[in-house]
Amino acid sequence: MVKILHNNLFRKSLLALCSMLVFSLAAQAQQTLSSSLSEKTGRRMRLGFKLDPGASLLKAQDNGVERNSGRFYFSYGILADFFLDESGNYAIGSGLQISHMGSVMQYETGLGLDDYNAAASEYDIRLQYIEAPITLKLRTDTDRGVGVWGQFGGFAGFPIRARANVISGQQKYEKVKILKDVNPLIAGLVLGGGVDYPLTETLTGTLGFIYQNNFVDVTRNSKWDDGRINTNNFVLRLGVYF
Repeated sequence: MVKILHNNLFRKSLLALCSMLVFSLAAQAQQTLSSSLSEKTGRRMRLGFKLDPGASLLKAQDNGVERNSGRFYFSYGILADFFLDESGNYAIGSGLQISHMGSVMQYETGLGLDDYNAAASEYDIRLQYIEAPITLKLRTDTDRGVGVWGQFGGFAGFPIRARANVISGQQKYEKVKILKDVNPLIAGLVLGGGVDYPLTETLTGTLGFIYQNNFVDVTRNSKWDDGRINTNNFVLRLGVYF
């Protein structure tokens, strides 16, 4: 019980630390970037909030493991753009988000977690991460006042929750905790594009498509003996800047 409480406290503390770090970077950016911005931009950074639905696919790189189906992807969190020029056409895109992803994976006999690998097993894997992207964001305005943007960069994160529903042989196991059986870090590529459109004098909506590819093995080979498992997320960006 003490160990569980300690782990929960550590994760909550880490989440609070990440949140403070993002806001500290925002405050620092406001102080260090050039103060001579155009009247059109009017500020050195902007903050927003997003709700991103999409599709999540785990991909096995080795034989013996196959994906039966993907899962619904969902993330929410803070958007932060730090402008690099006076016109606001170039920015560092960042933020902090909580992401839910996973897939249904089929493992051959002898592969997967030791408690379930005596027979071929199916794992309905559900993962939750805290992630922070860092991208270069390019943006231009059209004659109608709609902004068109694209971004390229990377992201890093760590898991805060991991569970699986397992079917092994004739047995079914619900909500198996597998947090200790997944790698403690993910990192990968972020690529996307979309549009910004004015909602009011102070609010700007943003709509886009984001592709996220994780380079790091999701599962620990010492636990699963499954080679390399990567995530691919196809995301619809729905957000608003203040």
